[in-house]
Amino acid sequence: MDSQWGDGGSVDLDDTRLEALSPEPLLTRDYETRPALVYERLRQQHGPVAPVDLLGVPAWLVLGYREALQVLQDNDGFPKGLENWRARSEGRVPADWPLGPSLEVNHILIQGGPGYRPLRTAWDVALKPFQDPRHPQAKRLKAAVTAYADELITLVGQGGKTGVADLSAQFSRPLPLMVASHLLGFPGSQGDDALMDMWRVLDAGPDAEAALERLLATLAELAATKLDKPGDDFPSYLLAAHPDLSLDQLARELFMLLGMTSDHVGILISNTVVEVISGEGSVRASLSAGMVREAMNRSVMRKPPLVNFVPRFAAEDTPLGNYTIRAGDPVWVSSAAAHADPLFADHVASGTTISTRAHLSWGAGPRQCPARELASTVAAAGVGRLFERFDHLDLALPADQLPWRSSPFMRGLRSLPVRYDLSAAPVRPSADGPAPEVAEEVLPDRTARQRSSLWRYLTGLIRGGR
Repeated sequence: MDSQWGDGGSVDLDDTRLEALSPEPLLTRDYETRPALVYERLRQQHGPVAPVDLLGVPAWLVLGYREALQVLQDNDGFPKGLENWRARSEGRVPADWPLGPSLEVNHILIQGGPGYRPLRTAWDVALKPFQDPRHPQAKRLKAAVTAYADELITLVGQGGKTGVADLSAQFSRPLPLMVASHLLGFPGSQGDDALMDMWRVLDAGPDAEAALERLLATLAELAATKLDKPGDDFPSYLLAAHPDLSLDQLARELFMLLGMTSDHVGILISNTVVEVISGEGSVRASLSAGMVREAMNRSVMRKPPLVNFVPRFAAEDTPLGNYTIRAGDPVWVSSAAAHADPLFADHVASGTTISTRAHLSWGAGPRQCPARELASTVAAAGVGRLFERFDHLDLALPADQLPWRSSPFMRGLRSLPVRYDLSAAPVRPSADGPAPEVAEEVLPDRTARQRSSLWRYLTGLIRGGR
């Protein structure tokens, strides 16, 4: 194979079938600790598209920015939907494949075929009140973020005005889950047990299977409640926009919103905090100027939370990179690798206050994440409130020693230890922010909160750190 893949010149395609290439495993110890080096080695060996082994199943991994856009923007040429996967239809995907359960849940991120379009339309309609800042629901959502963030920061402060805290466990992870509970319309603190089960599922520990069963049962019960008594919340709006959804289908969509949004947003918050307190002067300048989203953009360029998108499948034999992708082959786009593609990264200006918007953190094309504005709003409001409430934040470990957790899809910090100085008193929201009484309305009863499993866990972290 003799190719010139970097300059747009001629390419001699390798027509070897994916199954015959004996690709190297992707999810290794090297990948967990130094994924950028793994991406670069694959790029040097194969060009912008590389064959990889995903826990025993071969797949194509898209490393090039240009090729990533090509796949993401061509929904007809590279559709989603497991029904398009040739190896699966031929029985060549093991029944116990570890990634199977997460891909078999046929929700908005996975689904292909004719059912996708009406479902996506319903999602867009149901999310609009929460994503359009002109709507009262969006204002209430921002108030909820501020209120929950203040609760969590105040709880951290119970460990002392100065001290050491794990901002991942004590802020970045619980905040988006609490906001997601608000979106789903759980009454009071009733959703807190579900949030703890969502954590167990995301961490894929020994109790993950039982937690998933409980969580899906809880969400099905919530779906039934919303069908009987609609409220001012996402599941009620989704049902109104798509009345044909069954309770099981609605529960799967709620599971996706709770899991994907919360994990993505939690990682984004942590990564942005690291970007600000360990970054260049221009990063701090962006935040001090109130430009939190600029810091977020820098963060997702360097360390996108969603490193690999769920697979798409070639609709027909298609040249991509140095290879011919056969019809039905799985194609995984890596946003992290695409951002590091020299053809893209070398043209991204560094050292400036304004960052590029060309990142792929939320995808691209017609299937770009429907909740991207919602997630960005939650993350930006959380990060902003954090730096308003703390006089000083500094990493308790060197940035290159922070512990990371990787999965086939996500990459985030296991913990974010910081040294902090808490402000003497909470800073009230600005005049154009949510009124304090509005923020108070979104908080559950304090006694009920203290009885919840989530709050007992968070309180235990404070006591354990003393």
